[in-house]
Amino acid sequence: MTAIDPIDRLSLALAAAARPSSDFDLNPDVVLPETRVLRPAAVLVAVEGDRLILTKRSSRLKHHPGQIAFPGGKLDPGDADATAAALREAWEEVGLPPDAVEVLGALPGHETVTGFAVTPILARVTRPFMAVPEAGEVDEVFRVPLAHVTDPANFLIEGRRWRGQWRRYYAVPYGPYYIWGATARILRGLAEAMTP
Repeated sequence: MTAIDPIDRLSLALAAAARPSSDFDLNPDVVLPETRVLRPAAVLVAVEGDRLILTKRSSRLKHHPGQIAFPGGKLDPGDADATAAALREAWEEVGLPPDAVEVLGALPGHETVTGFAVTPILARVTRPFMAVPEAGEVDEVFRVPLAHVTDPANFLIEGRRWRGQWRRYYAVPYGPYYIWGATARILRGLAEAMTP
């Protein structure tokens, strides 16, 4: 039996992944106000060969300091859509040129506890590039094996107190990197879609 190319598996996962996710998925007792207004954001789920590109956010940032994240951020007025925002953010945060990326499609949206409606854009890096962390925002750019973060067996369910309440979340640690929260939840959805 021949192994399926990772990009082919990702393309199949795009067709299979249909359910949006949320930071509240493991917290069914949370009641969200129907009048909440979410801010649009996008992240680039960039696969380079058999590895996934992630960042470690600067420890000096006000929001999510030191956390592991996809390159990405909120949509700016000049962004045509979520794909344009994800590509722009990846260029700014890690130095990934937009012309070195083949966009495969959008994964299901994800709602964060911080009020963002995130569109994950799945893409393949088509040529080598030199990663350059954005000073002041990104401490490190690193790669993790795609096989590790798309294997449901590698995910844990953990918890901590947040704003006075106990909150459960997915984590998928890799070496010194503690991948959790929205990043891990998006990856968990991808892992589920890639599991035969």
